Amino acid sequence: MKAIVCVKQVPDTSGKVAVKENGQLDRASMATITNPDDLAALEAALRLKDATGCEVVAVSMGPFTAESMLRECIARGADRAVLISGREFGGSDTFATSQIIAAGINKIGVGPEDVVFCGRQAIDGDTAQVGPQIAEKLGLPQVTYAAEIEKDGNSLIVKRLLEDGYMKIKVQTPCLITCVKELNEPRYMSVPGIFSCFDSEIEVLDYPALQDDPLIEVDTIGLKGSPTNVFKSFTPPQKGAGTMLAGDDVANQLATILAKKHLI
Repeated sequence: MKAIVCVKQVPDTSGKVAVKENGQLDRASMATITNPDDLAALEAALRLKDATGCEVVAVSMGPFTAESMLRECIARGADRAVLISGREFGGSDTFATSQIIAAGINKIGVGPEDVVFCGRQAIDGDTAQVGPQIAEKLGLPQVTYAAEIEKDGNSLIVKRLLEDGYMKIKVQTPCLITCVKELNEPRYMSVPGIFSCFDSEIEVLDYPALQDDPLIEVDTIGLKGSPTNVFKSFTPPQKGAGTMLAGDDVANQLATILAKKHLI
C-alpha cells in the first residue's frame, strides 16, 4: 500500500508579492514555502502510515529548486520523493500540470489499496483544479475538501468541509483525496529525519522518462498544451480604515453617510 502525496513549492505570499513588468510573478526573487494545504495532505498520509505501515511517496512538479522542499517532506516522515521536472513542462496551466503529474503518478504506479493525497489548492493560484483533474485523468474516484479521514478496510470515510456544514462520504481505494488545512496539524521535521533526508536520493522524472505515457503529448503539456494563461499578477490594494459610529443615533448617522455617497 502506498500514499502518494502531491506537494508544491510556492512563493511566500506573507510579504510583498514581486511581479515582473509583464505581469507574471517574479518567483526567483521571492522566498518559497511548501504550500500549506499540501502539508495537511502530507500529514494525512503520514498518519495513514502510522496506522497501516504504508509507504509515503512525495511527488512535486517544478524546477530543481523544489528538491529542498522534497527533502523536508522526507524529514517529516515520507519514505521517498519524486521530482517531475523538464523544460518541456514549463508554462503549464492547471490542465497541462495535471496531465504531467498524472503521468508521473502512473510511472510510480497506483495499486488497489493506494491513496493519492493533494492539498485543496495552492496559494499562488487558488484554483483548486489540479487535484480533481489528476483524479479524472487517472480514472480514480475523488473526495474533495477533506476535513477528517478514517480508514475502514479497503475504504476511506471522509468528512467533507462545506460552506454550511459537513458531508460524510465513503470511498473505496484506490482514490484521490484533496485536503483542507483544517484537517490536521502538520508535524515538524524530526532531528533524525533532517540528517537522513540528505542521504536520500530524489528520483527525477523528466520528459524522456514520461513521454511514453498517453497523457504526455506536445499539444497537452507546457505552454502549447495550456488552454489558459495568467494575464496579470498583482498585490491587491489595502483597504482604507473603517469608520466607527457611536452614540444613540447610529442609524441616522449611517443613513446620512450613505445618502452623501448616493447609495440610498
